[in-house]
Amino acid sequence: MYAAPAAIFVLLLFVLPLLLVGRMSASEWPLLKGGQGLNLPDNYTGIADDRLFWPAVGFTLKYTVIVVVVLLVLSMGMALLVQERRRGVGLLRTAYFLPVSLGLASASLLFWGFYSPQIGPIDPILQWLGITDEPIRWIGTPNMALFSSIILVVWKFAGFFMLILMVGLQSIPTEVYEAARVDGAGTVQSFFRITLPLLRPSIALCLIISVTGSLLAFDQFFILTNGGPDNSTTTVVMMIYREAFRRFDLGSAAALSVVVLLVLLVINIAQFRYLRRGADG
Repeated sequence: MYAAPAAIFVLLLFVLPLLLVGRMSASEWPLLKGGQGLNLPDNYTGIADDRLFWPAVGFTLKYTVIVVVVLLVLSMGMALLVQERRRGVGLLRTAYFLPVSLGLASASLLFWGFYSPQIGPIDPILQWLGITDEPIRWIGTPNMALFSSIILVVWKFAGFFMLILMVGLQSIPTEVYEAARVDGAGTVQSFFRITLPLLRPSIALCLIISVTGSLLAFDQFFILTNGGPDNSTTTVVMMIYREAFRRFDLGSAAALSVVVLLVLLVINIAQFRYLRRGADG
């Protein structure tokens, strides 16, 4: 009885929408007309025929790898910097975590303004310092658009992953480090032989969140680059949006959504197994 509200919540907001997406993926389903009959397997076989599909998959994977690595390395450094209580560390923790409170769409609009050659403050500052002679095309070329988007995402989420890793660091008993020092272990040896192994569950959790979020990237690219230039920053989720609301084909969009869901399911199962092994020691 006590689980009934949660069960109803899951049924209405997860199970029923998932079943509807499955039905749509097997049907010819124009946006403005509703279901028009079965369309299997055309909705699924047509995914790979789209000329933007494989470039979008390649870009999404490239973006995911870069963001996950940069986020983990940077947030680990930030966590090590603020894990111990000392003067000013509270201010640093607040400053690092503050961007997390801003919505991703709002952060994307903010950075779009920063990068704008008309209203952005970055280019005038760089020119005043003599670093550049003309405005930089922050989102005008494929490489710069990717680089600019990564800066936004790292600024937005590094503090969140810092918090997860900091909690993991603080849960490691100090006696372990003291015993290691007695045995002659240095700082670097202690980090690789004690800190990283005992942080395995926290790192796995960060991996799950960052990989899933990166593979589902949409807001930052839709607002910041709109998939450009020349569709070079089009992600898989942006293709789902395009199929549904630009081509008005909910059947193809649902089929692509099912494929993405299955891929994420496989990846998350593998990562949860890694997390379980780390928790079991």
